[in-house]
Amino acid sequence: MNKEKLVIDGVRVDGSRLRPGDWIERISSIVAEFGPDHRLHYSASVHPCVVDGQKCLLVEPELEEKNRELYEYILHFARHNDLVIHLNEEAPDSTNKEKNLSECAVGL
Repeated sequence: MNKEKLVIDGVRVDGSRLRPGDWIERISSIVAEFGPDHRLHYSASVHPCVVDGQKCLLVEPELEEKNRELYEYILHFARHNDLVIHLNEEAPDSTNKEKNLSECAVGL
């Protein structure tokens, strides 16, 4: 199993933004659930995140094992729309970007 977080930026390789602008929330809501507080709670494995001021979709590595279809759908969607994709392996000598990733909250 892949041990790297998949981070998909909200921009394409050419620098343009993908529309509609809420695509990250739409994909995240596929596996989100309403909690007892009647609010939407994103899954720990797929959720919106802000990295270095950029809105991103964070996909945890366990999604590939738990829900392969969704993992492949997200990869296909990102590649089809020419979105910037990063793989970030958790390591003790984390970069500044990795530190920002670790601060991403699930209950956004």
